[in-house]
Amino acid sequence: MRGLGFIGAGNMGEAMIKGVLGAKLLPPEKVFVFDARPERCGELHDRFGVTPEAAFGSLLSRCDTVVLAVKPQVLPSVLRELPVEGREGTLFVSIAAGTPLSAILGGLGHDCAVVRAMPNTPAQAGMAATGIYCSAHVTPVQKECAMKLFASLGVVVELPREELLDAVTALSGSGPAYVFLFIEALADAGVRAGLGRGDATTLAAATVEGAARMVRETGLHPGQLKDMVMSPGGTTAAAVAALETGAFRGIVMSAVEAAHKRCGELSSK
Repeated sequence: MRGLGFIGAGNMGEAMIKGVLGAKLLPPEKVFVFDARPERCGELHDRFGVTPEAAFGSLLSRCDTVVLAVKPQVLPSVLRELPVEGREGTLFVSIAAGTPLSAILGGLGHDCAVVRAMPNTPAQAGMAATGIYCSAHVTPVQKECAMKLFASLGVVVELPREELLDAVTALSGSGPAYVFLFIEALADAGVRAGLGRGDATTLAAATVEGAARMVRETGLHPGQLKDMVMSPGGTTAAAVAALETGAFRGIVMSAVEAAHKRCGELSSK
């Protein structure tokens, strides 16, 4: 990468900047940031040493990769204002949820190279799960660049079809909220059993984090790992039976299905 630009400097933009610099993909002076709030660019300069930009033209002239990190409703106006002469040869990475490639390419030009990405909020802790889809004009070198960019935040997968980004949104994009709810419920149960609130929350969060790491690092099916914990006639077996009585897995699947349906509705607007 010759230079990496960010148009929009919200929480996700900052998380990406932190990941890029932490992975040493680029030095801070090669990361350029534009935001409608100049003071926000100043904050990021003070925090990370990145370079504030006051105009789209100067940002495009210095960068071969530009992250469009603005809200979906703002993206159309940003695309209209980008100078035409700075678009050729530039990789544009959009993290605007629900905005299809057809709309982005319609604003930029159909020959432009665009990657759509759906990272999630654990990017702020360097543990994101991101799905990406590349437009037809993304070169192998640009694709590798996009993969490295999101790998600096956590796990990244390339999707074979754009519509699967809706499934990613429903599963991992919205998924942290489901997990936070589960952690809260675990902690509440711990408090009910006599633990202090702080201890219960710490133990619940560490339990979820540790279990997730076991799934990734062992490569075993979650069902196999569950069986390793569940002794015959034991406490875990009793607890799992209670979860199944409440249709735990079915409710989780229904939640993801509802999010997927809503994502499709929003994308079609």
